[in-house]
Amino acid sequence: MLRLIKIALITAVCVWGVLGALGNILDWQGTRGAIGTVAGMTTWDGGASSWRATSNPVVITAAALGIVIFKSLSALLCGVGAFHMFRERTGDSESFGRSKAVALGGCGVAVFGLFLGWIVLGEQWFEMWRSPQFAQAGEAAFRYGGFIGLIGMFVAMPEE
Repeated sequence: MLRLIKIALITAVCVWGVLGALGNILDWQGTRGAIGTVAGMTTWDGGASSWRATSNPVVITAAALGIVIFKSLSALLCGVGAFHMFRERTGDSESFGRSKAVALGGCGVAVFGLFLGWIVLGEQWFEMWRSPQFAQAGEAAFRYGGFIGLIGMFVAMPEE
């Protein structure tokens, strides 16, 4: 039962990545618009005049592509990892333990992407925390990263 729960949790991270990447791709203008607003620092007084603010379309497009790439890579690794784990679900603990490596890599990519994109760049560099419009976005990223990190730690635990 515990192995099936671990497989289901990794599959859920895969679905999170797929839905997130698809949402960003299907609403490309909305994705670029949100990133442009954060990068332009226009939602709070004095932000747009900061030397950190940018409206460079290359930077905004690169950030949007980075988001899609991180979510897609996480989904791919977790999907492949869940498949490997499912295939080894009835095997011995050593073979099942080895089967988790790709899935754990997917969790790591997701946490890294969320931390770098939202916390380091959005919150720290572009001071998103000052924005009444975007302050809650950082909280959402923290929830995603926290849950995915906990899932990764739970999945990484060895079975008896």
